[in-house]
Amino acid sequence: MLGGPPPPTLTGCDDSFVARIVSNSVLPADRRDITLHTADGLTLVGELALPLERPPVATLLCLHPLPTHGGMMDSHLFRKAAWRLPALADVAVLRFNTRGTTSARGTSEGTFDNAVGERYDVAAAIEYAEFEELPNPWLLGWSFGTDLTLMYGCDPSVVGAILLSPPLRFSRPEHLTVWSDSGKPVTALVPEFDDFLRPEEARTKFAPLKQLEIVPVDGAKHLWVGYAERVLDEIVARIVSPDSVPLPREYDGPIETGDASQYADQTVAAFADVPRPEPHAD
Repeated sequence: MLGGPPPPTLTGCDDSFVARIVSNSVLPADRRDITLHTADGLTLVGELALPLERPPVATLLCLHPLPTHGGMMDSHLFRKAAWRLPALADVAVLRFNTRGTTSARGTSEGTFDNAVGERYDVAAAIEYAEFEELPNPWLLGWSFGTDLTLMYGCDPSVVGAILLSPPLRFSRPEHLTVWSDSGKPVTALVPEFDDFLRPEEARTKFAPLKQLEIVPVDGAKHLWVGYAERVLDEIVARIVSPDSVPLPREYDGPIETGDASQYADQTVAAFADVPRPEPHAD
């Protein structure tokens, strides 16, 4: 289990001029620490970021990459979504650590369960969104989180799903068929140089999901380093409106600075020699 780093610090605030939005920019939002309660008795830690001045128009429920290889609620795309989208697109962002996962927010109870017990974690996030009446919930899965989305996320209350770097390791064709039969919109952003599933192979393996939109992203890799703006634009175009993008690259208002350096040892590269868990056999 990864050790818990200290919470991220906000190192400055300037509301005197229009400033460029950079990787560690934190825009204004109503940020609330939350806890999720699973049907099998665990408490999961998370955060809900809401627009300050208006109700959200849509909600992202974020399912993070593989926790045994550094994935957590603060994985960089999800962190940037929570730091930017409430202010730039009126989108609520719910992030949480699946069972046994640690981040600055804390450690969720339980242990990693190879995409089995995590079904209760997904259900707990969806139920929280329903109870809080968060509008238009979309599942946003990244890597391992895409498997959880496909396996357990096709709930009547969920509008649709966006998949980032889907490896299709734990999910199976029957899960794709469930989504296909639902008719719910699903988009997969597939990096040109992904480590596990590249665009051409994705078109074949995703064939059972008839309405899937595959978006190949030239030059990108599994971690999306250097592609955060492109990814956030693609997300907002689908859950809000294509007219909402590109998102602003500058902000006329207070911007704080988040310290993400604490996560330098929690990237996939840091776990290169750690065996990846295999799906349970039937």
